Amino acid sequence: MLRTRVWTALIALPTLLAIIFFAPPIAFTVFIIALTAIGLYEIAAMNSALRAPSILLIVILGAGSTAAVFQSPESMEWLSVLIFVTMATIMTIVGFRGGQAAPRGTSMAFFGALWVGGLFPYFALLRNSPGGVALTILVLILVVVSDSAAYFTGSWLGRTKLAPRISPNKTVEGAAGALVGCAIAGLALRGALVPAWSIGRTLVASIVICALAQIGDLIGSSVKRAAGVKDSGWIFPGHGGLLDRTCSLVFATAFTFYYNDWLIRGISNN
Repeated sequence: MLRTRVWTALIALPTLLAIIFFAPPIAFTVFIIALTAIGLYEIAAMNSALRAPSILLIVILGAGSTAAVFQSPESMEWLSVLIFVTMATIMTIVGFRGGQAAPRGTSMAFFGALWVGGLFPYFALLRNSPGGVALTILVLILVVVSDSAAYFTGSWLGRTKLAPRISPNKTVEGAAGALVGCAIAGLALRGALVPAWSIGRTLVASIVICALAQIGDLIGSSVKRAAGVKDSGWIFPGHGGLLDRTCSLVFATAFTFYYNDWLIRGISNN
């Protein structure tokens, strides 16, 4: 299993970086739309919602929200906030009462369709925005730092379980270590990736990205707990499905898109 995970990472990571750095904007958008379709399939499959009536509504919800965000992202902040609140509520239910208490089956598939369809477009919107390649790399690095710092800090100092019903191995100490690690990493990367951001704004962004990455990971685990599956799919051998690899990225990416847009508009107004 370890060998499979390593080989998958050695192939997938350079491929992803090459696409981020070199793909034309339209090609990158098509790439993200294809990933969105895979994500919608995983949501339907893990919740046993592949029958005709259910899959049709999943496609309508997912494709409709994707189209709306691509068409007018500046007026769709409310949708990303609504999705966050909805999925965080599901996470809270699972955290306190277990996966059996959360929406299941077709109901969860519908929520998941909005989760995927309404948030995946921000991968393309961020990357294709001014300075978007650097911003995308920043988010990727901070999410990796968050996961790594949480693991090593939790292994060393972890005593207090963070959400045992959702992810038994996560600890409060690990989460705190992740926040510190991301703050340091964000400031270290500022000059290379976001030199126009002030130190304070970089620090705020780094901490929020880290928090959203951790919450997104817990939300992804909650969805799997409710569905009774270990992985969301099989597309990445040894790593699971697409949603397993992206749940910690989606909210962080949407936030970074709007945060950077807010900073650009603020600078322009000044």
